[in-house]
Amino acid sequence: MTKRTGTRTPARAKPPAKQPKQQDAAKTNGRKQVGSRAFTRRARATGRRLGPTTQTGRAQSLSERVAGLASLNYGALLARIPRAAWICALVACLNAVCWSIVSPPFQVTDEPDHFAYVKQLAETGTLPTSNEEPSSTEELVALTALHVDKVRQRPQTRTISTPAEQQTLEHELAVAPHSSGSATAGVAASQPPLYYALEAIPYTFAREGTVLDRVQLMRLLSALFAGLTALFVFLFVREALPGVPWAWTVAGLSVALAPLLGFMSGAINPDSLLFAVCAALFYCLARAFARGLSARGALAIGALTAMGFLTKVNFIGVAPGVLLGLVVLSVRAARVSGRSAYRWLALGVGVALSPVVLYAAINVLSNDPALGIASMAIATTHGSLLAQIDYTWQLYLPRLPGTPNYFPGLFTTRQLWFDDFVGLYGWLDTPFPGWVDTLALIPAGALALLCCRSLAQNKAQLRSRWPELAVYAVIALGLMVLIGADSYRSFPETDAEYAQPRYLLPLLALAGAALALAARGAGRRWGPVVGALIVVLFLGHDIFSQLQEVARYYG
Repeated sequence: MTKRTGTRTPARAKPPAKQPKQQDAAKTNGRKQVGSRAFTRRARATGRRLGPTTQTGRAQSLSERVAGLASLNYGALLARIPRAAWICALVACLNAVCWSIVSPPFQVTDEPDHFAYVKQLAETGTLPTSNEEPSSTEELVALTALHVDKVRQRPQTRTISTPAEQQTLEHELAVAPHSSGSATAGVAASQPPLYYALEAIPYTFAREGTVLDRVQLMRLLSALFAGLTALFVFLFVREALPGVPWAWTVAGLSVALAPLLGFMSGAINPDSLLFAVCAALFYCLARAFARGLSARGALAIGALTAMGFLTKVNFIGVAPGVLLGLVVLSVRAARVSGRSAYRWLALGVGVALSPVVLYAAINVLSNDPALGIASMAIATTHGSLLAQIDYTWQLYLPRLPGTPNYFPGLFTTRQLWFDDFVGLYGWLDTPFPGWVDTLALIPAGALALLCCRSLAQNKAQLRSRWPELAVYAVIALGLMVLIGADSYRSFPETDAEYAQPRYLLPLLALAGAALALAARGAGRRWGPVVGALIVVLFLGHDIFSQLQEVARYYG
């Protein structure tokens, strides 16, 4: 033991400081950041949210990052998708295929118009130009032989079912001249071409067959889009609610068995592709909020947004929320990555809006309204802004005191949205009996209570994730406002023309998350049991919905 004296002994040299662990180095200003993939997996396993990705070493240029997409091993990426997600996709595909079989040809809303669009594009390479009813000779022969006009919106009338009627149909289809399409496509004429261009592929494969051969093969392609929808709903819930893996399967299977998804995706309708694109967008947004925005993420969101614009006009309601999400993500990423984040924002927005810019340029050069149907819709809007807001409010919720009643004697929340979601098929002429809608209120109310309980138990997480939740809310609100504005345009000649639950199915990812929360709301012990019951509930709903369709047309 050494005595302390007045002279200071030389201090020992300090050992070199240990390099901080990757987890500790990833903490800056109290924000968690992603280091290695192992840390990402550990953080997800514990249910923690991850912040923006850090850059190590020299920052890569934007062009280098985009070029890196070409070198990705996409097979390895697909292999990392959980098997349960693929099972959900398979169930959704099979469900839609079943619906394509039980739904008679052209007995789904607007299917003759969508088929006419594909026929014109596949046969002539040009888009339809008129919203008159389809006039292709080959299609008209099929519609007549199937008695489509006699059966449509006449629930008491059945489709053909006797051997004699079947023989007549086959003869008419066999001798029908193969026409080259028609420039008329009804309500489908105003829609963008992406879905129809994809459907032209199975149409071309079955060109030598009859019209019904082509219809069935085209319906199978729509069924594949249902599988993609369920797959991305599963992945979205995995990113948004990472703590309980079994809840992801509950969400994916419930959406896969949703009757309305199967019904619409078992027909020729661009809604099927729109559902898949929107589900993929929700997944990419949730992934970016969980792990931070990157050039790849911004490019993916931009590309999917461009696909949405090219799929259906309804996507206009979704786009503002998606673009807001890109801005929020870029601002968050800029705290770590600096100006690179804003270059990613420019990349994503540029790709997203490229179809809109190209479409406007073509219209301007053709002396047409710059935004086409959107410009015409704005020009035909009537009434004051306050009246439109009030109408849109009443389309979804009860009337506020002191406002005019646009829907006298009608509880829109229940009668237009809930009852029709429970079951309304065919040409909106095949509902369930009223007592079924009333009975459905019981499980719906129980699920709502369990979902609220789960949200109440996670208030702190909700507060910390409010920017992400705000983006999802803007997406949902934008779509609902678009539906309300379009319905008001045709008011009072037609009341609530677009108040159809199928127009809300682009929000299926949020519905899947709500179902997962409901299952988790039952607690750790009973949660898996409630989750299984939710899946069984949707399975039963789907089976009875298909039986209702069979009874309507063949009973």
